[in-house]
Amino acid sequence: MAPEEDKPKEVSGSGTPQEPGGSQKPQAPGATSSGSTVEGSPRRTPAQASLIDQLAARGFGYVDDFVDAGLLEDLRARCRSLHATGALRPARIGRGAQERFAPEVRGDFIAWLSEPELDAEQRLLTRLEELRVGLNRGLMSGLEDFHGHFAFYPAGAAYARHSDRLVGTDVRAISVALYLNEDWSTDDGGLLRLHLGSGHQDVLPLGGRLVAFQSDRFEHEVLPARRERMSFTGWYRRRPLEGFV
Repeated sequence: MAPEEDKPKEVSGSGTPQEPGGSQKPQAPGATSSGSTVEGSPRRTPAQASLIDQLAARGFGYVDDFVDAGLLEDLRARCRSLHATGALRPARIGRGAQERFAPEVRGDFIAWLSEPELDAEQRLLTRLEELRVGLNRGLMSGLEDFHGHFAFYPAGAAYARHSDRLVGTDVRAISVALYLNEDWSTDDGGLLRLHLGSGHQDVLPLGGRLVAFQSDRFEHEVLPARRERMSFTGWYRRRPLEGFV
């Protein structure tokens, strides 16, 4: 999760630096063109209901099998293809004049998804949009859109403890990561560690597992893995609250 990157610079499949091409908010079934829901919208799935309940109770949670096995394999192949073609670029930290590469802080390679090029990418964004609608219904979150990227960690790479809330803005409301790994075990490492104040919660990055947490509440880190680690990571965003610019 990026603590200080506010403007996507990579477009999926191109590897060409660009300004952001707009938020990722495909129209979900049962939604109007303005994004509001209408009668007939799909009901919450058990996984969605569980995740919303966990977020309401403790501010974080995770569910398995967020996407089906076929879509998971397609997304895994997409991430590997982006890496093989050089479309994934070393992630940076800092903003504006302070932006820099710092592999000692974060060692992942990323590609922002601004416009879906493949059916798998569109299907993923649709699932995330359905979750956004569910979060707004269940938690009154006021979420408006989503920004995300593919992330690839080479073996041994990590991401030091940080917060997803950017300095000077509160638009990032809920952070999510969908893990794309295959046959992952505890021996592989690569845990997501959420810092809870008096302790921490570790989450194993199993393929198909979606973890979500309130962006302003939990500092977190990615621990080193013994093999390549892949995910699709991003943030649900809302309008700035009063007092932020």
